[in-house]
Amino acid sequence: MECVIKRRAEFSASHRYWLPELSEAQNIQRFGLGSRFPGHGHNYVLFVFLTAQLDKYGMVENFSKVKRVIQREVTSQLDYAYLNEVWSEFQQTLPTTENIARVIWQHLVTYLPLLKIQLFEHPKLWADYQGNGMEVYLTISNHFSAAHRLAHPDLSDEENYQIYGKCARPNGHGHNYHIEVTVKGEMDPRTGMIVDLGSLQQVMDEYVVEAFDHTFLNKDIPYFARVVPTAENIAIYICQLLQQPIQELDVQLHKVKLIESPNNSCEVYCTPDTTKSAATSSRETLLTLIELNNKV
Repeated sequence: MECVIKRRAEFSASHRYWLPELSEAQNIQRFGLGSRFPGHGHNYVLFVFLTAQLDKYGMVENFSKVKRVIQREVTSQLDYAYLNEVWSEFQQTLPTTENIARVIWQHLVTYLPLLKIQLFEHPKLWADYQGNGMEVYLTISNHFSAAHRLAHPDLSDEENYQIYGKCARPNGHGHNYHIEVTVKGEMDPRTGMIVDLGSLQQVMDEYVVEAFDHTFLNKDIPYFARVVPTAENIAIYICQLLQQPIQELDVQLHKVKLIESPNNSCEVYCTPDTTKSAATSSRETLLTLIELNNKV
């Protein structure tokens, strides 16, 4: 039986975004505060995902071995290091979150049955690398606070209570929503980036955080006048909002994850058909609700 296991590790290191072939002004324009001398640091958190058939001892890989390999090949070399100089790969391609994950894969793949490398630069920024050349997934996160009421406008209050329970109360209720947006793209072989991080954050702020924060979704967002603002529908709508502006950054919107509370979350994998699928899903949901209520 094939299984996936995960090992966690940490290291603290510094890096600088600076290309010697560019002038100081060009480096500042391209990398902002990341270009400052002598660099800046992070407490990195590394997750190594392994997959294989279970051996006769019931293991994908002995965790003691996994720990030793990660320490020998990665953390002992990177911990308290200046990344631009510690590995030769970072002199060719800058040690961005994306590229560090890719190079860690290269250092481990000979010794371990890797499935994925996931590297957190901080809790709101991380990269996933799966061994596909220069293709990397980059995730940023943010939050907004909003209220909503779960009630379909074509159903009576009694019918909505039967479906949504206390979430259908007329004055609504609120959440501190946590949102994660994942993009996929090809890493630039010199900068180590798949997208300008500032531009990506600006898109999220403009289209989601500023638009949704401190609103009553049913009343302040026209889309939700007819669509029930469940976590699923909110995530689908955010996917629709972000697809075009993120595409203009030359990366692909891969996934939107919305965490409504510590107990409830949903993920939407974004494709060009998401808008069409969302409309179809909305119609099917309404028909299902009506059918259910006719049976009650």
